[in-house]
Amino acid sequence: MTETGEPFSCLNAVDIFADLTAQDMADLDRMSPPKLFSSGELVFSQSQPVTALFILKQGRIRIFRVAEDGKTLTIAILEPGAVFGEMLLVGQQMYDNYAEAIEDSIICQLSASDVEEHFLSNPGIAVKISRLLGQQVSRLEDRLTDMALRPLAARTASTLLTLNAAAPRGRFTHTRSVNLTHEQLAGLLGATREATSKTMADFAVRGLIRQGRGRITINDADGLRRISRSTF
Repeated sequence: MTETGEPFSCLNAVDIFADLTAQDMADLDRMSPPKLFSSGELVFSQSQPVTALFILKQGRIRIFRVAEDGKTLTIAILEPGAVFGEMLLVGQQMYDNYAEAIEDSIICQLSASDVEEHFLSNPGIAVKISRLLGQQVSRLEDRLTDMALRPLAARTASTLLTLNAAAPRGRFTHTRSVNLTHEQLAGLLGATREATSKTMADFAVRGLIRQGRGRITINDADGLRRISRSTF
């Protein structure tokens, strides 16, 4: 049960499943009991791939790759409601990726056969899944282009704005904040922790952001937007 007394459901956190009937929701929830992953625990990896669809109910997940030289590249930081996993049926492949809980997280898992039977046979949901995956690929391509062509300050500003827009508002303050360490942010930027920390310190001195214990608050979004458009 949830804090509101309603039955626990992973599917009701995801917009693309809104077309399911209440009975379909209940049936699928029985097939995908929630599992708790502690901070730092791997959901899947190259050595332990899983062909399944994961739905993030609570917490945050980092999707990353490891290069031959041992360096890691963070592909995405997933927030509650995200759908991810190795689903060849819908063209999403994660064999080269790792998924790690960066805070205690609750995840539900659906098998490939369940997805095929209940989702892909529904044209509306199939289209939404395809659109969602297309958006994920587009965001990844944009990030790779940023890392290749844009200076670190511009990439940092753009990434902070994107993460801030996706962050939930505080229960009491109603303001948004990005909950990332400099090391986690550096992974997203494809930069070193030292270079990232230096850029963030510069932003703080200029009054663009406020930092504290892994929490980043944007004070001047317009200023960050101007920096994000810079090419030098």
